[in-house]
Amino acid sequence: MPSPARARRTAPPDDNTDDLGAAPAGLDRRDWIAGLERGVGIIEAFDDAHPRMTASEAGQRTGMTRTAARRYLLTLQHMGYVAGDGKLFWLTPRVLRLGQSYLESARLPRIVQPFLQRVAAGTHETAYLSVLDGDEVVYIARNGPNRSMNTGYVLGARVPAQVTASGMLMLALRPDDALAHWLATHELKVFTSHTIASKERMKLELARIRAQGWALSEQQLDLNSRGIAVPLRDRHGELVGALNITMPIGKEGSEEAVARVLPVLRETAQAMRNLI
Repeated sequence: MPSPARARRTAPPDDNTDDLGAAPAGLDRRDWIAGLERGVGIIEAFDDAHPRMTASEAGQRTGMTRTAARRYLLTLQHMGYVAGDGKLFWLTPRVLRLGQSYLESARLPRIVQPFLQRVAAGTHETAYLSVLDGDEVVYIARNGPNRSMNTGYVLGARVPAQVTASGMLMLALRPDDALAHWLATHELKVFTSHTIASKERMKLELARIRAQGWALSEQQLDLNSRGIAVPLRDRHGELVGALNITMPIGKEGSEEAVARVLPVLRETAQAMRNLI
């Protein structure tokens, strides 16, 4: 499922790639390599709305000059992460190595796999582990049937948190000040006629999710799609992600679906606590 375009970080408009640059708060300038941030920023500037860009376009999206952006693009092209025809540049499949390195090295996706298999077997639905990255949900593990790619996510898929059960759950469980800041500064985007577009309604919905401890989202991102999520906590009670099921909406009503899968999700999340 293609992810909607998302905002990019703006890199400092500096042509000197060897300059350490101004370090962010909490990091010594001697330990800061601004060029690395800019290089990653160039990669992140490509998305479904900008699959191919000129150096000028890449510079505009990252806050660099055309000259600086071109140098980064040519360097990434030499490394195999970018291809080009002399004018336009685009990402190559080599970029997938970066995400694959995380999936292969991170401990959490490996631990959760047998538990996701248990959820999938007990519900006959596709089960996921997702984490919150800024305003987006990232799916880092999955198990279950590929009944319909319209109601499923590939590993590494990024989806706006505001329209998924797992995303709304993790937003609802943020500290009060962080949640208030998100509501005040985040622009709610509309994807379907069921998307929650009112901040007041979103505030009420997040409060309800926090009170009940689980989330249900229906048709907010895709019509005929339903998601149910529970929090995944470690042994200290800290939130580390969300376990969720995504399913097509058929003849089964919301209450029946929740009654069928919520106990399995909760039991699985509880069983994992001492392992993470």
